Amino acid sequence: MTKSTLSPIIAGTMNWGVWDKNLNQKEMENMIHICFENKITTFDHADIYGSYTTEADFGKAFHSSKISREKIQLISKCGIQMIAENRNNKVKHYDYSKAHIIKSVEQSLSNLKTDYLDVFLLHRPSPLMQAEEIAEAIEQLKSEGKIKEFGLSNFTTSQTDLIRQKTTVSYNQVQFSATNYEPMVDGSLDYMQINNIRPMSWNPLGSVFREDIPQTRRLKKLLATLVSKYHLGSDTLLLSWVLQHPAKVIPIAGTVNVARIQSLHKAVALKLDKEDWFAIWSESMGNEVP
Repeated sequence: MTKSTLSPIIAGTMNWGVWDKNLNQKEMENMIHICFENKITTFDHADIYGSYTTEADFGKAFHSSKISREKIQLISKCGIQMIAENRNNKVKHYDYSKAHIIKSVEQSLSNLKTDYLDVFLLHRPSPLMQAEEIAEAIEQLKSEGKIKEFGLSNFTTSQTDLIRQKTTVSYNQVQFSATNYEPMVDGSLDYMQINNIRPMSWNPLGSVFREDIPQTRRLKKLLATLVSKYHLGSDTLLLSWVLQHPAKVIPIAGTVNVARIQSLHKAVALKLDKEDWFAIWSESMGNEVP
């Protein structure tokens, strides 16, 4: 099965359902079309989103959208076992047994009304995960054509090495933004470049618009100047900052704001001046670079 080409920006669906925006089927279908029309063709899911309901809601909306499956890419994850009404879990935990991984992928395929996932990820690392057992599940799913590529989410470099001993890891989804720049300085993004692992960034705008703290105040002050210089919104500038890293990070944008979705792709074409890129990092740190 050939590998999929993901869009430069990914649509994150975590908040589309009952966890936040509570979009109905028609609204979700409309959101899929808006993303698609704005060159965002990859959609990021996880089994737990919406307390195990959002995948199925998206699947119905996608089916009614009449967009060809070959024109979009679907990502999903498994491993977190949440306490939820439709799950018999008494304690939140992780499960990476072969049986659970295969069952989870097959459930995601059913929910999303598709025959395959373009990318399948392990959601968070577990101290009890067995690399060989995980690899057996992944190789079986690949051989059956149920997943095209495999990756991880929130895994450290050593945890990634543990899995890579037994099977190919193509992606790692990590928190990376101007306010959460640790993967850039702790060796994580370097490691991914060395090992041909493509990073995805969840929460790529960081806490700039969510928190009022000295760090975000400094960034907002700088961004106000840069907005005037580039004639683009602060969110577009922050995405461009992430995209400019040589690890070729793919940001996952969770917005359902139509105007913001329409402007997201401008970040792909934008190249910040080098001093502006470093100015954003400096203001985030609160000091100049070492």
